[in-house]
Amino acid sequence: MSEVLRIILTGGGTGGHVYPALAAARAGLSDATPGDLEFLYVGSPDGLEEGIVHGAGVTFETVEAGAIRGRSPTSAAENLIRMARGVRQAQTLIGRYHPHAVLATGGFVCVPVMIAARLAGVPGIVYLPDLRPGWAVRFLSRLATAVAVSFDEVAPHIKARQVVVTGYPVRPELLNWSRGTARAALGLPDGEPVVLVLGGSRGAKTINEAILADLPRLLERAIVVHASGAQHYAVLERRQRALPENLQARYHLHPYLDKELAPSMAAANLVVSRSGASVLGELPALGVPGVLVPYPYAGAHQYLNAHYLSDRGAAVIVDDADARAGALTTTILDLIADPARLSELAKNSAALARPDAARRLFKLVRDSAGPRPALVNGLTS
Repeated sequence: MSEVLRIILTGGGTGGHVYPALAAARAGLSDATPGDLEFLYVGSPDGLEEGIVHGAGVTFETVEAGAIRGRSPTSAAENLIRMARGVRQAQTLIGRYHPHAVLATGGFVCVPVMIAARLAGVPGIVYLPDLRPGWAVRFLSRLATAVAVSFDEVAPHIKARQVVVTGYPVRPELLNWSRGTARAALGLPDGEPVVLVLGGSRGAKTINEAILADLPRLLERAIVVHASGAQHYAVLERRQRALPENLQARYHLHPYLDKELAPSMAAANLVVSRSGASVLGELPALGVPGVLVPYPYAGAHQYLNAHYLSDRGAAVIVDDADARAGALTTTILDLIADPARLSELAKNSAALARPDAARRLFKLVRDSAGPRPALVNGLTS
């Protein structure tokens, strides 16, 4: 009987750090012999990752962590103590679970887990979804056995023993929908434009307020599926109830999209969102164009992500300040009114897809774990 391959997944803070790890896990499990592959997810005690991970059926544990850079001396000292406790907690988990490898996908929680893995001699793989590595990833890459990146352009900026371009691993359920099947499942008509607005898991204030300000005009031209984030949901729900009845039926408001996200993206002619790393994989995977509003306070990485797609004709960028002034609605309506341009954006988006990225990332993790029985068909060296 072959040895069970045990892998610790870690990442948190945003869904963009959680979903790539789960996508790689699903890619492994889809081809593995039942019982030959196990995962443990390690996240932070107060992060949103716990609900996502439990929903995926993966065992979840927590360790303490916290930001150090950019904090006051007092806050940095407190978080340094939390980080030290987190390393000890991660060492306990590693001692109990005996993993063959660790996959870290971003967020402060990865730091204590990767330090503990290095101290225990467990191979660690870091996945960088963005076009520019942040401080935590640059630090972790020095501890890692290998670093996976989404694009060739990123590799020269990473100092690690091994850098592998895998592409962005998207959730497999995104690939299971066509526009027709998605609209049928959601009860949306075939003949009308559908705009998906993603306000983010924590709520994108600029996007939500821009949609709110021009909602009737948008609904006269398109069906709008809007994931607002829980923080802004109540305000938007009150606005929905105040709409004329015919427009209410065209506005599909949700605090958050989980299982409905894949069909909602597949059903859309256009996706409006911030430009976190997930847009780099998910929009091309479905061949959907984006109207991207980079978050201005997240360093440069959201602008780089947005420009990667816009420079390749797959998205249009609206600056945060311009979105507040009405440019977001104008851009959406202009694109809806120009089917030829929308079709060209969609074609360019689809050309950037890397549907095998999750399998490539899992292969890297499996191979980094050392010589093991071949667990996944077609992925052996």
